[in-house]
Amino acid sequence: MSYLDKLLQGAEVGWMPLGEVSNVLRGKRLTRQELSQHEKYPVFHGGIEPLGFYSKSNRPADTVMIINVGASAGTVGYSPVAFWSSDGCFCIEHSEVINNKFLYYFLIGEQHFLKSKVRVAGIPTLDNFVVEKLKIPIPPLEVQKEIVRVLDTFTELTAELKAELTARKQQYEYYRDKLLNFNNLNGCGYKWLTMSELGNYKLSYGSGASAIEFDGDTRYIRITDITEDGNLTDVPMSPSNFEEKYLLKDGDILLARSGATVGKNFYFTEKFGKAIYAGYLIRVQVNREIAVPKYIYHYLNSCEYNHFIAQTKSSGSQPNINAQQYGSFKIPVPSLEEQQRIVNILDKFDILTTSISEGLPKEIELRKKQYEYYRDLLLTFPQNTIES
Repeated sequence: MSYLDKLLQGAEVGWMPLGEVSNVLRGKRLTRQELSQHEKYPVFHGGIEPLGFYSKSNRPADTVMIINVGASAGTVGYSPVAFWSSDGCFCIEHSEVINNKFLYYFLIGEQHFLKSKVRVAGIPTLDNFVVEKLKIPIPPLEVQKEIVRVLDTFTELTAELKAELTARKQQYEYYRDKLLNFNNLNGCGYKWLTMSELGNYKLSYGSGASAIEFDGDTRYIRITDITEDGNLTDVPMSPSNFEEKYLLKDGDILLARSGATVGKNFYFTEKFGKAIYAGYLIRVQVNREIAVPKYIYHYLNSCEYNHFIAQTKSSGSQPNINAQQYGSFKIPVPSLEEQQRIVNILDKFDILTTSISEGLPKEIELRKKQYEYYRDLLLTFPQNTIES
C-alpha cells in the first residue's frame, strides 16, 4: 500500500473542473507610474516576480496565480502575502473544498499542459476557459493538508540549502578579493604584470565553425556552452575535422571577446576531454615558470577584473574586447608558492559552491529530485473515482 493510499484510507476522490470548484479571477492593470519600491504590496503581471509594489492589494495571502500573457504564460505561482493582481495573471479564488497550497502543488504538475494551450500568435495568451476546464482532484481536506505538509518540508529544506549556497558564494567572493588584494603590501613580495607579459603568453582567437564537420569525438566549445558554475553544457558539438592548433591543453583559459557575455571566462582541464574552441573565444596560455594558471583564472573572476571589463568593453548592442586589450590587464604576481597557496584556499570554496559532484549544488539537485518524486507520488490520484 502506497503512502497516498494510507492517507486516503479508502476515501473517494472527486475530479472536478477548476471553474466549478472556484472562480478564476482576472486582475486590474496598473501603470508604471503608480508603482513604487517603497509601497507594501507586490504587483504581479506577466511573471511570478513582482513588477513593482503598490499601496493597495486586491488578492489575499495564500492565493494561487497563473500567468496568462507574455513569455511566462502558463506558469503557476503562489503568494503567501496579500498582493495586487494585474490583468496579466489569473488568480484562483479561495474555496472551502480546496486547500490553496495543495492546489498550487497540483497545478505545478500541470504547467506543461497549461503552456501547451497558450496561443502564440502575437502576444502569447492563455485563455481563462482553459484554466476553468482543467480537472483537479478533490480529496478530503485532511489529506490535502497532510500532502501540503510533506511537500512544504522538501521546499523549505531546498530553500535553506539555497540560502546556504548564497552565503557560501558571498564568503568565497569575500576571501577571493581579500586574498587577491595586494595593494596593502607596499610592493613587497609581488610584481604587477600585464597578461601579455606573463612569459610565453599566447592570445589566440578560436576556430570558426563554417569549415567544420560535426560528427567526431572532439568537443567544440562555444560561449553558450560555458555554464555559470564553470562547467560545460551536456549537449556538445563534436567536430571531426579541425586544425591541431586549436586543441586545448590542461590549464588553458578561455575568454569571451564579444556580445552580452564579453569578459566571461572558463578554465579548461583534462576532465572535459579532447576539445577545441570557437572563434568568439580567446585562449590564454600562461608560462608556468611565472604563474600558476589557476591563480590567473581566479584573478579573472575578481572585482578588479569585472571593473576592467566594464571600463574596457566597447559600447553598443555588441560590446567587444580584443586580444590586445585583454593583454593590457594587469595582475599582481607573487611567488609561485604564494600563488599555489591562494589557489588551494579558493579551490576549497569553489568545490563547495560550484561542483556538480560535491557540495551544496549537488545536495540541492538531489532534494529537488526528491521533492518532484514525492509531489508526483502524492498528487497522482486514481481517475476511476467520482468525477463530476
